[in-house]
Amino acid sequence: MNVVVPGVPPLEWVNGRGSAETPTSGVLILTSAAGADWTNDAFGGPQQHAATALGFAPAKDFSLSVRAQVRNDRTTFDAAVLAIWGDPDHWAKLCFEYSPQGQAMVVSVVTNEYSDDCNSTLVSEEAVYLRVLRSGAGWAFHYSFDGHSWVFVRVFRLAFDGPLRVGFLAQAPMGDRCVAEFDNITYSTNVPADFRDGS
Repeated sequence: MNVVVPGVPPLEWVNGRGSAETPTSGVLILTSAAGADWTNDAFGGPQQHAATALGFAPAKDFSLSVRAQVRNDRTTFDAAVLAIWGDPDHWAKLCFEYSPQGQAMVVSVVTNEYSDDCNSTLVSEEAVYLRVLRSGAGWAFHYSFDGHSWVFVRVFRLAFDGPLRVGFLAQAPMGDRCVAEFDNITYSTNVPADFRDGS
């Protein structure tokens, strides 16, 4: 069955079929499998690509923002995620993740063969807004606590010329599952001119 989110381009599963539901219009819930994650260990350990994403083929310039939260009891590194997938060596993700210290935080990962992992900020609320945008060949990640004023996380490029998919992912690298809920989902082909001014 196709998963439809109003206002978002047609969605399809990336890297295998996963579990998704839309209990009400504009709300998307993904449930990860146990141990599911994406990581390309910077120290040369085994790659992990067991997580599945629900994504769309993006327009050249666009933004996608959501309010993200995790509905089940949290385990280390579980996350509700906005993800970009090219192939196993070229992908990125912006995560509302749970740290080994038991703290929720915004984490970003950019992978060009190896993963560059960066912790951004602690989150005391149950949910946080995440945003991914594309401008030409570049990408940017932001987060927000109100969905209006955006904090810059990082700008980057992926060394990949093939087709990409952008969308939603749930991960539970060390847990039995992660139930990630996304609402306030907004897709637009207008992107900010300045990635760092809060717009």
